[in-house]
Amino acid sequence: MKNSASNPPTIQAITQTLRMQAEELLPKVSNVLTKLGYHEISHQRISQQNDDQNQHVKTTNYQGLTRARHSQFGRVMIKWELSHDINHKLSTLSYEVAALTAVSHSQSTQSIVPPALAFETVYVNVLQQRWQLNLLAMPYYENGSLAPQLSNKKYPLLSDEKKQQIIKQVARLIANLHKAGWLHNDIKPSNVLLDSFLQNSADNSNIMPNLLLTDFTLAENVDKPSTANPAGTPAYLAPERWQGQGATVQSDIYAFGIMLYEVLTGARPFKIDNQSCESLNEWAIQHCQQSIPTLPLEYQGYQGIINKALAKRVERRYRSMEELLKDLKIV
Repeated sequence: MKNSASNPPTIQAITQTLRMQAEELLPKVSNVLTKLGYHEISHQRISQQNDDQNQHVKTTNYQGLTRARHSQFGRVMIKWELSHDINHKLSTLSYEVAALTAVSHSQSTQSIVPPALAFETVYVNVLQQRWQLNLLAMPYYENGSLAPQLSNKKYPLLSDEKKQQIIKQVARLIANLHKAGWLHNDIKPSNVLLDSFLQNSADNSNIMPNLLLTDFTLAENVDKPSTANPAGTPAYLAPERWQGQGATVQSDIYAFGIMLYEVLTGARPFKIDNQSCESLNEWAIQHCQQSIPTLPLEYQGYQGIINKALAKRVERRYRSMEELLKDLKIV
């Protein structure tokens, strides 16, 4: 199972082995970026992934997130990956670019995704090997994602009106994404970007940012979903995905239901011990067997929506985000 439950470690938190490799990798990436016209380069994250799909040859890929500035694009965030794949189409980053491009071309008046400003593929020699380096540049959003707004520090500053606006905007984004023919497959607060400033003052409760969906690594066409093993973030993964079924509109709706509960209460409806040695099994039990929690009294108007979005059986869940939006308008 591809687990995107946590973000890649920060530069300060990586293991000693990866730290030593990073000392050689990052200057090489910086050198390439400089030649491509980027400056003020600041590496934010780096992670290492082992590809075990090939039973004969196990390979290691590196992924990173780097902040920089460009004379044409301004401040940007660059996602990059180092891999041994000689086939450009096998790159997870090139797949994400293809998904972003397809969604962008189908966007109506409301933007769904951030624009892909540039995508480059170069080859570098590092760690005594030849690598393919893919680089995706997107605008840098100073206010980051929705996740920090739900932190213990900032969540108390969210008014009920802002919560309602956030819920409706995200629901509309997902509805438009499905209308464009795509499943996201990893709906969660950290994958919702704030395109402008989110006021924290109650006096400005009517001011809301434009929201955008990001991270399309796991995105799939609605009509051609994969039947592969479940992938995504365990805390938001629908019961049928744990049971080996493919992704559907309803699995995105389920993830939105988790997020809806989280925006309203500041906590997810299901939890496990973070120190558990069998976290995936525990998450599966929570999603497949644990009953849906009751919302606090002040949010009881949303309980019916929560119950239908988080229904264990797909046929009892909302058929579409448009159907869910109609109920949100009533609330």
